[in-house]
Amino acid sequence: MKQYPLNMTCNIAVLGHGGSGKTTLADAILCYGKAIDHIGKTSDGTSVMDFDPEEKKRKVSVSTSVYALEINGKKLNIADAPGLFDFAGGVSEALASADSALIAISGKSGLTSGAKQSFLKARGLGKAVAFFVGKLDSSHAHFYRVISALVGNYGAVICPVVVPYLENDEVKSYINLIENKAYSCDGFDAKEMRMPVSNEIDEMRNMLLEAVATADDSLMEKYFSGEEFTPDEIKAGLKKGIAGGDICPVFCGIQQTGAAVPMMTDILLETMPTCEDSAYTLEDGTACKFDENGENALFVFKTIADPFVGKLSYFRVVSGKITNDTKLINNRTGNEERLAKIMWLKGGKQEDADIIKAGDIGSVSKLGNVLTGDTLSATGKVKVKPIDFPAPCISSAVYPKTKGDEEKITAAFSRLAEEDPTIAVFNDPDTHEQILSALGEQHIDVIVSRLKSKFGAEVELKTPKIAYRETIRKPVKIQGRHKKQSGGHGQFGDVWIEFEPCESDELVFEEKVFGGAVPKNFFPAVEKGLRESTAKGVLAGYPMVGIKATLVDGSYHPVDSSEMAFKTAASIAFREGIPQASPVLLEPIGTLKVIVPDEMLGDVIGDINKRRGRIIGMNPAENKMQEIIGEVPLSEMSDFATAMRSITQGTASFTITPTRYEEVPAAIAQKIIDAAKQ
Repeated sequence: MKQYPLNMTCNIAVLGHGGSGKTTLADAILCYGKAIDHIGKTSDGTSVMDFDPEEKKRKVSVSTSVYALEINGKKLNIADAPGLFDFAGGVSEALASADSALIAISGKSGLTSGAKQSFLKARGLGKAVAFFVGKLDSSHAHFYRVISALVGNYGAVICPVVVPYLENDEVKSYINLIENKAYSCDGFDAKEMRMPVSNEIDEMRNMLLEAVATADDSLMEKYFSGEEFTPDEIKAGLKKGIAGGDICPVFCGIQQTGAAVPMMTDILLETMPTCEDSAYTLEDGTACKFDENGENALFVFKTIADPFVGKLSYFRVVSGKITNDTKLINNRTGNEERLAKIMWLKGGKQEDADIIKAGDIGSVSKLGNVLTGDTLSATGKVKVKPIDFPAPCISSAVYPKTKGDEEKITAAFSRLAEEDPTIAVFNDPDTHEQILSALGEQHIDVIVSRLKSKFGAEVELKTPKIAYRETIRKPVKIQGRHKKQSGGHGQFGDVWIEFEPCESDELVFEEKVFGGAVPKNFFPAVEKGLRESTAKGVLAGYPMVGIKATLVDGSYHPVDSSEMAFKTAASIAFREGIPQASPVLLEPIGTLKVIVPDEMLGDVIGDINKRRGRIIGMNPAENKMQEIIGEVPLSEMSDFATAMRSITQGTASFTITPTRYEEVPAAIAQKIIDAAKQ
């Protein structure tokens, strides 16, 4: 593959809702560029961009793939991101590698929540955005309904560039509004035909002209004077407007056949930002231009962990030129890393490269200590702004199917977490369970499947246990007496203890013994007996909190009393006294913050109320969203992520932070107690 300068290199992320046809669109662009010989189908596992075994099995994209091709005398890197919300981390990776986003929309499904989320994410990162309305050969597909929705949501930035001419809702030709010419398309072949008369097309053409005029002052004068724009002037206006974020061009076609895809691809390569037009952001917020002559530096935006091949790191060069055997220092670790063999990315394959310049994308294997988000540079001082990955929102407890596999599973999870930063694996100190957290049920399913296929470890998933607590509500004074005679020295310990509620996570122990009724050297034994007893409460066996125990009296035997005897006596006092002190069950309460669209506010609040939640307040957020703040019992929240995805079509986001414990309502507490006794 040839070397291309910054102004001839373009990196585009293909995004969209699951099922919108974005992977097929990426395949169609590759096929038009002669990188592949046919357009694959995700449904039969022949797409070159869905190469992962999990993708072929599930018929959906589950991770980001990158393909480098030479087309129209330029270098194009396509990053195809997953469309399902469960794999949203892939969108973050794709956008970290690209300067612009091409969002695929199904002409049948319309402007879905996934497309809206992709737009917000891309614009939030300052990326240029274009839309492709595809699947126009589907029944009930309608381009003009989609463009109305786009204009309704995003206003004047929407700019049609290639539109269909329809008769009886069937595409008869495609109109290139820049040239103002009509073409009939048979696959990639386009044949010019007579321009149809259509009010819709005239309206689309006027939208284009107005958009480019608004983006360029010289074109604005020409527009108002009634002069016609040349195609080159329109392209220049588009390029300027796209770079400034004032224009989002809209194209259309049929991905599977390739109809109108060449038209879109040619225009994108002329108008979307190149690496020369773009910048990367350092950790301190400084924007820097890509520079082939600067210090050698790269940013790792994705990692693939393979137990056989080793680790494969996807990177983008931000400065300088990277060659084989280049040595760079990792900013995070301070370690020197040698890039023994650099490669271009070709979907699931790689092609050897001699040099990769600033702005371009490549890969390197076996950088053992390098993680996604790391910056490697000649001095080790360059630090690119890390990728903002979505936080895990659903959890399962993990148990090995085969005894003795614990270490293998822990090591495998560690490798998978390197590959996917949206995974969190930890041991819960309260329940002693290993917890796997991810972005959704399908995400967890894929992780478990990869655990088996890549590392030979099988696990069983369960709902995580809730770390309940027990406490008391009233004071009580009780005697604990332990006396045992079995020949020779006996055992004798006698204590009177007052138990009362207090504000403490641990047992508070005091002694108020007068006259030496219990010798001081036995006080630690009494305290130890009580502390060990609090580990298992009397109601359901959960740890006890909020108890103050005061040793007030007792008696001893000069021969038979011992530390063990007094420890046992204290345990007896605890066992017999706590049931008389109105013991209750406590549950963990978390602070919930949900960002939700205005129109779905009522449904989300209703769901929170069903979970025994309390709404504390609401605040307006950006993009017609509302922030709901509430308190919820964690025991009711195991399926909240799934419910939110269903209610809001994936547009809501939330966080839960454990804050304190509260008493469980009596009816629910009894069910928990009964379950614990089984």
